[in-house]
This record gives sequence, structure tokens and C-alpha cells, in this order.
Amino acid sequence: MTQTPPLVLVDGSSYLYRAYHALPPLNNARGEPTGAVKGVISMLRRLLKDYPNSPVAVIFDAKGKTFRDELFAEYKSQRPPMPDDLRPQVEPIKEIVRAMGLPLLVIDGVEADDVIGTLARQASEKGRSMVVSTGDKDMAQLVNDHISLVNTMNGTYLDEAGVREKYGFAPPLMIDYLALMGDKSDNIPGVPGVGEKTARALIEGLGGLDTIYADLEAVRELGFRGARKMPEKLEEHRDQAYLSRELATIKTDVELDLRPEDIKVGEPDNEQLLALFRELEFKTWAAELEEKGVDPAAATDANPGSDQAPAVVVDTDYETVTDQKRLEHWLKQLKQSELFAFDTETTSLHAMEAQIVGLSFAVEPGQAAYVPLGHDYMGAPEQLDRDEVLAQMKPLLEDPKQAKVGQNLKYDRNVLRNHGIDLQGIAYDTMLESYVLNSTANRHDMDTLALKYLDHRCTSFEEIAGKGAKQLRFNQIAVEQAAPYAAEDADITLRLHRHFWPELSATQSLKQVFTDLEMPLVPVLANIERNGALVDAKRLGEHSQELGTRLAQLEQEAHEIAGRAFNLGSPKQLGEILFEEQQLPVVKKTPKGAPSTSEEVLQELALDYPLPKLLMEYRGLSKLKSTYTDKLPQMINPATGRIHTSYHQAVTATGRLSSSDPNLQNIPIRTEEGRRIRQAFIAPEGYKVVAADYSQIELRIMAHLSEDAGLLRAFEHNLDVHKATAAEVFGVALDDVSPEMRRRAKAINFGLIYGMSAFGLAKQLHVGRQEAQEYIDRYFERYPGVQRYMDNIRAHAHDKGYVETLRGRRLYLPEINARNGNLRQGAERTAINAPMQGTAADIIKTAMIEVDRWLLAEKLDARIMMQVHDELVLEVAEDQLKAVQEGVIERMSRAESLKVPLLVEAGVGENWDQAH
Repeated sequence: MTQTPPLVLVDGSSYLYRAYHALPPLNNARGEPTGAVKGVISMLRRLLKDYPNSPVAVIFDAKGKTFRDELFAEYKSQRPPMPDDLRPQVEPIKEIVRAMGLPLLVIDGVEADDVIGTLARQASEKGRSMVVSTGDKDMAQLVNDHISLVNTMNGTYLDEAGVREKYGFAPPLMIDYLALMGDKSDNIPGVPGVGEKTARALIEGLGGLDTIYADLEAVRELGFRGARKMPEKLEEHRDQAYLSRELATIKTDVELDLRPEDIKVGEPDNEQLLALFRELEFKTWAAELEEKGVDPAAATDANPGSDQAPAVVVDTDYETVTDQKRLEHWLKQLKQSELFAFDTETTSLHAMEAQIVGLSFAVEPGQAAYVPLGHDYMGAPEQLDRDEVLAQMKPLLEDPKQAKVGQNLKYDRNVLRNHGIDLQGIAYDTMLESYVLNSTANRHDMDTLALKYLDHRCTSFEEIAGKGAKQLRFNQIAVEQAAPYAAEDADITLRLHRHFWPELSATQSLKQVFTDLEMPLVPVLANIERNGALVDAKRLGEHSQELGTRLAQLEQEAHEIAGRAFNLGSPKQLGEILFEEQQLPVVKKTPKGAPSTSEEVLQELALDYPLPKLLMEYRGLSKLKSTYTDKLPQMINPATGRIHTSYHQAVTATGRLSSSDPNLQNIPIRTEEGRRIRQAFIAPEGYKVVAADYSQIELRIMAHLSEDAGLLRAFEHNLDVHKATAAEVFGVALDDVSPEMRRRAKAINFGLIYGMSAFGLAKQLHVGRQEAQEYIDRYFERYPGVQRYMDNIRAHAHDKGYVETLRGRRLYLPEINARNGNLRQGAERTAINAPMQGTAADIIKTAMIEVDRWLLAEKLDARIMMQVHDELVLEVAEDQLKAVQEGVIERMSRAESLKVPLLVEAGVGENWDQAH
């Protein structure tokens, strides 16, 4: 081994795409994407740390065509264009690379691989050791005694022996390997029917392309599946194979002005780096430079209004606890701490099925421990007994006075219930802290939050468990890898809480939303998820069969109308029939210019044409069948005999809950088929279903917020508000309002609180735009308070950048002052509706907390089994129906004090549909 530090060449284009796809989307305060920048620079910083004295250069692909495009016109033709949110990140990456003092190479007419290959050959010929940092397997062809590969994304290192071990052949044969199997990402064709296994078998059995084609008959004797017919296939595609080899071969003779010995790392421009890091809001890196004495005044701060403290670099000390003495030490630390972070590692993402594999804790930033309890792979180290450890942990975990913080603790609470532990003392949840601070942020998962607020890239689960069908469960992962991953989860959770809590506490209304609504709701939702819902699988099966029969009839009818058979699920075939053969008007086009067959388009066409109308029915019934009648019976938990949905607190921007597996929010209630699905949600023997629903809650909130006299009067006198609106808008007496007038008034009432324009209302009512505008004008004449509220809330949104619910929940509107008119108007519509929808969400959450507490305190034989939109669905013992029904109505009605009554309607039935 030479003592001279190796030359390091970075495949910048590989870094760019790997960082973009591996890391969560991040944006700075101005909404500019920054995730790929952070990922690329993180990898470069790690590389510089690993090779501190090495000369390093970064090579990017040039724009435009290369010599490979002349060889094969279809080369890389299948690649989609660069994503819109990646394109603006390329130049900032290059600016940072230059400011770091690293040479940056972009050579026209060739790819980054060819520049790297040329420099690698030149260095190798002079006996200079070289490391190529990339994630692309085609670079393996360059590996020799002097050249090796390193992947900073997963830490793997490949020398000659490593390539042989990973692929089964010597590095130069990588070219023949790619020539045989092709490369989809570059659209290298290869030989049709030859995949990874076959290509490897051919090369291991015979050698490279020339050897294989010199004796094709020898292929039949190799014994892999399809070997006997392979010679004919290879002969047929001989030219294609050799073309593919030429395309896959990295060029090593590019004319360059630079030689390997010319590559040197220059002095970084720290003032420029500080300016860039501030602009992109990379706080830790900016703080590091300031600590080194870089003058902040010399760097232009692109975001001077930001008052967030910079993230802090933390040294880590993670321990794997495998003996009783160390466990007792940690238990003592946990008991003495005012707050500790806590996380479970489990066998499944489904809380009702998950078993604990290990526990992790953190008491101070950087100090964390992992207790492995259920790693059961071959050769797993000795671990403490799970039941004994949980028994020792139980008093601490069930102590309501011992404060805990976690990330999505609802999941951990339900998992612990599987082991007989009722988690108490849930004081903070970092997912919810992030959500309350900014609900419009894309994601609130720990990896995203760590990267965004701590400038820390967490080890991803895929890095230790693999991907796809071969992904390991946590109990199958080696403890040596699992322990730092799990301990990091607890450590980062604690650090995130320490970042979020001062910011939350600084705004009293946000703090109260967190402490009075979101945190008390965690155990309530956990209870509802565990309660589950009883469904009648037999009834659903019968419904599925009937839907199948009806779908077959609809398909036959569609074929008859079209005049030929076609696939109803194929947009391409559907487009041909609707717009080419039947000559229906083209309502909208796809981004590629083809006539759209989207649901919105079919809805419009269905008003005038029979085939689109039939297709709409087909799509609706097909979705019901696949999503509910077929799937729900398969989702019944064998241990409980019930369906257990998952509720999500940190998804919708307005504060409403969402649900998944199954999604209960999307079961239609206005169609007979949808109601039949609700009929399958039943009460067990001796019980009834009680469904309690807020009546017109958002309109009541509008009346409260706008203080409009007409709306207040309608609700105070318990009038039919849609009928009252119809009377006002159409200028008729209340008794003279026709059903059609009421329907239109209802569309106006709900349309306007969603910020609907005259164009949108016209479309919904199937009237002219001018007529719709007249309706809106008359509405605002009769309800001037509503107009005033809308004007005021728009002005507030433009000024503050956010709107609030009655409780003070904030909804930020990053596009409220956008130059793009469509984006700005969309944000204004959201500004009008969000306070109403968000307040309705706050009210139902308050009601859930109050009802759940009351049921538990009174030990009533009743439980909440679902929450859907503005409705609570309970399972109640028959002998307690009256008390529970009255108690639920009372608590829901007083969940918020409005200037109009909160009306709650509650029904009872054998199933959900009857009760609703």
C-alpha cells in the first residue's frame, strides 16, 4: 500500500439522483427545494472526513447529447425529464462545491463516467491509488489493483475481491454483464430474455461476450433454466449484444486539459459557504463556520427574519444493554430523569399484530441505550428475557407522573398493550409538536424532521434491513446494526423535542392546541384503534358477488354502446373510443397532449352522453368492490374478529383526522351501494350502534365567525338554513321555496365557504356563469357579514401568511402572496375555508376526549369504535342506550361555545347505516 493518499473522484450525477430519491423532500422558508442539496453536500462532507488528505474532484454530466446518442438514438430515451423540484437544486450544489474549494469538472460530449474513467486509467498507469465515489454498478468495470469504489450512501467499499464476491466475476466482465442483461435506466437494450441470473450464469460458465459467441453450443450445457434455447436467442440478437457492450463501455481516452496530478483541493471560501448555508437554511453547517470565526456580517443572510436557534452538533454515546446490571443502571437513570425519550422496535408496522423486539431510551442528547429482547436470527447474541425486562419496566412505563416523549407514541402505546402494559405519562410527541407548529409541512416523520431541524441524516430502515421482498423484519437484523439505529431514534426524538418545545411555548395558542387537544387525543385514538369495529363478512361477501355481477353487465353494455370490446380500465383504449370513434368533445388534455379520460372529464361528459355515464358508474362500483367489499373481510384481525383502522393526527393541513387500513372517511353515504357497506358495520349481540353527528357544523362556525345577522337568526330559530338562504337569494317566501331552489341554495352555502368562484358554482349547478355570479351577488347582499368576513380573512392571510381556528391552530399559506395568480387564488380559497374546517376538527377532537373520559370514568359498557368526518360512532350495551345517547349529545354540544347552538343528532341501530 502506498503512503500517498488516494485520489478521490466523485460521480456528482450519481450523488445527485441518489440523494434526491433517498432523502425526504425539504424546503427552506421561501418554499425552495433543498433536500437533494443537503444530501449531496452531506455525502461530500463525509467523504472529505474519511479521506482527509486526499485530492478530491467532483464530476457532473454535461448537458446535451454524447457520442453514445450517435451510436444508438434510443440511448437514455426512456429516462423521464429531471424532476421539477430537482432542477433548481443543481446550481446551488455546484456553487457549494466550488466554494468548498473542490475542482468541478463538466466535459461536453461525454458523460461523467467517461471523465472519471479517463482520469482513473491515467492514475492507474502511474501506480497512483484512486477511489471512485459512486452508486452506479457500471463503474465496477474500472476496478483494478489501484482503483476501488466507495458508496457513501450505504458505506460499502469494493476492490477487486469485493467485485468478485458481489457479482461472481472479475471487474472487466461488468461490461459483458451489462451487454447481456442490458440496463433499463440507460435504455441499453441487451439481449431480450436475459436477466441478471442468466447473464451471471453465462459469464461464470463461459466468460465474456467474445468467448460466449465463439461457442454458442456450449451454452446449452450450462444447466440454467432456458439454457437449451438460449443459443438461438443470442444468435438472433448478436448485433444488439455488441452494440450494448459498446454503449456500456466507459471511455478512458477523453481529451482532458486536466491530469490526475493536477487535481488539488483549494482553500474554501468560507464567507461564500456561510452565505449559501444561510440561504438554504442549513443551520448546523452555518453554525460550524461561525464557530470557526467566519464573520456573519460578511455573508449575506438571505433570511434575516429567521429567529430559530441554529442546530447543535452532538457527540453520541450509544450503549447496547445485554446484562441485568446495565439494565438496572439505565432504569435508575430513567426514574431520576424529569423526561426521557422512549421508542419500541417491533416485528410489524401494524400495532395490533406487533411484538416488541427491543426498547430504546435517551435521557440527554447524545446519550441513549438499546435493549435487544427479541432478535431471533441464527447466531443472535444472548439477550435479556423479554418478559422479565418488561415486568421491570412496567411500573415506570405505567407511571403517569413519569414524563415521556416519543415520535408517534400512539403506536408504541398500542404495541405495549399487546404485552399487558398501559403506557401512561405521555407528555410530548415530536410528530405532533412539528404538526402543530406547521401543519402544511409535507412530512412529520423523524428522518425528515432530523434533517430539517437538526441537520442530521438518520440511518434509514432500508439501510439496515434492505428493500422490497427481501427486506428483513427488525427481529432478523443483527444486533450490531440494530442497536445504533434504535438508540439514534430515541436520541433524535429527545433532541427534536428540545428544539420544538421552546418554539411551541412561545405562542400560547399553539401551546394550548398541543397540550389541550393533540396530546390528550393520543390515548383516545389508541383506545379507538384497539376497540376496532365488528363487520359482517358474510354480508360483504354477498355484496361483492352482486357488485361483480353488475360490473359484468355494465362492461357488456359499454361494449355494446362502443360497438366493440375494449378494456374499461385502459385510458388509451377509452380515449380511442370516446374521442376518435365516437367523436365526443375533448374537455381536457393530459400533460402529453392526449385527450384526458379523468373522472372530472367523464363527469362532465356524463351529463350528455351515455357511455361516459355508464363508465362513471362502473368506476364507482369497481372502486367500492376492490376497496371495501373484497378487502374488508381480509382485514379482520383473527385474534379479535374485528377491523382495526389506523387514525392519523399529523396528515391533513386543517387538523382533521384521516384513517387508513381501511380508510373509513371515504365510504360513500349518498349512494345505496355505499350505505350497504355501512350496513356491514354491526353491533355484537346485546349491543347497538349509536352514531352522533354534528349538523351543518361548518355553516354554524361561519355564522359565528362572520357574525352575519341573517345566518345567526336562521340558526337561532332552528330554521332550515338552506331553505332560508333560498328564500333570501331567490326573493321568495320561506314556504314558497321549491326543492330545486333549496338544492341550489345548499350548493351556494357550501360552495362559498369553500371559496368557490362563479365559474365553479356555474359548473356545479349547470347554469351559465353570469347566472351563477348573480346568485353570489344576491347572497352577499343578503348576508353582508359573510362578505366582510371573507374580505377580512383574505387581508389577514396576505399580511400574516397564515389563518387560525377559534382555538388558535395555525394554517400557513406559503402561496398566499405568490406571483402566479392561480396559486394565489387557491391560497385565498384555503384561507376562507381553513378556519371553519379547522375549527370543526378542533371541536370533534374535544368531543372525543370528553366522551372517552366520561365513558371510562363512569365505567359505562360503551366504547367509541369510529370517528368519521363530524361523526362519532359508538358500540353501546342495550341497557345503557338512553344514558349514553344523552351523555354523548350533551358532551358534543358543549365542546365549543359558539354564538349559535351546536346541534348534535344521534341515532341508534343494529348497524352503522341504521344509526346514521
